[in-house]
Amino acid sequence: MTPNDMQLKQLNETVLYHLQAIYSDVSPEKPLQQLADEIISIMRLDDTFHEVIPHKNNWDQHDMVLITYGNSVQRQNEAPLKTLHHFLNEHIRDFINSVHILPFFPFCSDDGFAVMDYYEVNEKLGDWKDIEHIAQDYRLMADLVINHGSSSSEWFNNFVKGEGPGHDFFFTAPQNAPVSQVVRPRTSPLLRETETEDGTKYVWCTFSHTQVDFDFRNPDVLKEFINIVRFYLDKGIRIFRLDAVAFLWKRAGSNCLNLPETHEVVRLMRSLIQHAQPDAVIITETNIPNRENLSYFGNANEAHCIYNFSLPPLLVNTMVTGNCTYLKQWLMSMPPAQNGTAYFNFIASHDGIGLRPAEGLLSEAEIASLINTMQHFGGQISWRAGDNGVKKPYEINISLFDALQGTTQGKDDWNIDRFICAHAIMLALEGIPGIYIHSLFATSNDLEKRARTEQNRGINRHEWDYDTLQNKLADPDTQHHKVSSLLKKLIHLRQQQRAFHPNATQFTLHMGEHLFGFWRQSMDRRQSIFCIYNVSDTPQPLRIAELNLVVTDRWWDLISGHIFDESAETVSVAPYQVLWITNG
Repeated sequence: MTPNDMQLKQLNETVLYHLQAIYSDVSPEKPLQQLADEIISIMRLDDTFHEVIPHKNNWDQHDMVLITYGNSVQRQNEAPLKTLHHFLNEHIRDFINSVHILPFFPFCSDDGFAVMDYYEVNEKLGDWKDIEHIAQDYRLMADLVINHGSSSSEWFNNFVKGEGPGHDFFFTAPQNAPVSQVVRPRTSPLLRETETEDGTKYVWCTFSHTQVDFDFRNPDVLKEFINIVRFYLDKGIRIFRLDAVAFLWKRAGSNCLNLPETHEVVRLMRSLIQHAQPDAVIITETNIPNRENLSYFGNANEAHCIYNFSLPPLLVNTMVTGNCTYLKQWLMSMPPAQNGTAYFNFIASHDGIGLRPAEGLLSEAEIASLINTMQHFGGQISWRAGDNGVKKPYEINISLFDALQGTTQGKDDWNIDRFICAHAIMLALEGIPGIYIHSLFATSNDLEKRARTEQNRGINRHEWDYDTLQNKLADPDTQHHKVSSLLKKLIHLRQQQRAFHPNATQFTLHMGEHLFGFWRQSMDRRQSIFCIYNVSDTPQPLRIAELNLVVTDRWWDLISGHIFDESAETVSVAPYQVLWITNG
């Protein structure tokens, strides 16, 4: 037996182990060994098997992800994906190397997250050639909408008919199923009554009634999604965002969230993807409380990256209160990511500022104050069904630029400074930064789209006309030009610092309520950076001696260039000023 045969045999055993854990309480019709063989064949691992280097970091400080819809920038008489590609090459290429294009498939609702056909590109956006061309120039991230599919899909139509591909893909439950404990991000009824050729059935809808949950108890569903993964790899996709994966497995009488089988499916996906494409990455999208979110790292054998969902609400709260206490407490409690895993940091997205990840981190009074402040700045509130159907706030829908236009005391003149300070915190934290396209260009609330679509999330999903945006970015007096220029400078600075590697050492500093700070050290220990931020609207004194700078090193601020010659020096840190003090 050759070494490659031995490794393939070991992978087969690993896949079988995962399947046995997934289906321990289910009795599939076919033997699990046969299923393991079929899965390996689907991924073509018997022909393209790659050895995996344990704990390898497929990223460094140069990596930065732009998050965008396929039609966020549009031009007449041109497919939006082509327009986006042109725009990326003109404005993004020099400082961002990865792009997350939100669902670009045919869909029926939720701006793409109710997928009708996983193998097609929405013809209103373009085609697979457009996707492949972008993937040639950027590391492409795409959504694997794995929990649910569209009620307008061929699969669901076949479910209604009771025959054809996908007819047995969807999760059903008795009308009187015990679902009071089920945790969901929506307030609509969980079960949707559906008339089929086999009579009335009740399909499970964690999100909306146009998004019907898949039944992963059926191994054919698992096989189908593995086939989709293989197809996406062939199209050049290298980062897989597992959308809403925490809800994947259902069990009667439980909360149907983060069940062991769900984690095992993620482990299986990682085993398969990393052997098929060693530089490919899995990111789990789990908008849930912090401790549960962290569990998706597993033992460096589940997600390569997890969304740092607690960062947006904590950071926005910090910036509008001028008090970093909660943010500092959270940062001190965060475990360093093992090599081979990393945090995915973001502070704005296509959805909103999630409040579930703030549970247990912010008090109810603090959350209520944050909600009240955001509503004064034009924000909307989306709700979810909690335990026993109790209605709770789920997320704040608002553009980040407008969210930071003031403090709990109201609007002020520090909008841009506060906005840049927030991003400077994100850019320096342990992890890989992701920046939403509308943050990069300081897009304000789109109240017209919110009213037209009657969807709260529409407020932060503006669609720019290409020429209009070009003109605003070229005008030095606009917020769009000012913010974009400042962010680009910070990103360039970040990429030149070894201490900003996503896995470089990080320690939290203690400098009171108004100065937030942490220390980063490069993996070779040759560079240190003290990252210090005034998160308030008043100047704050900083005694350099408190940083315990090594006296034999030369220290200066990367942003201003100021050199710190004396350890006894005290500097005044202006409102929302950023200091990145380094020794090289």
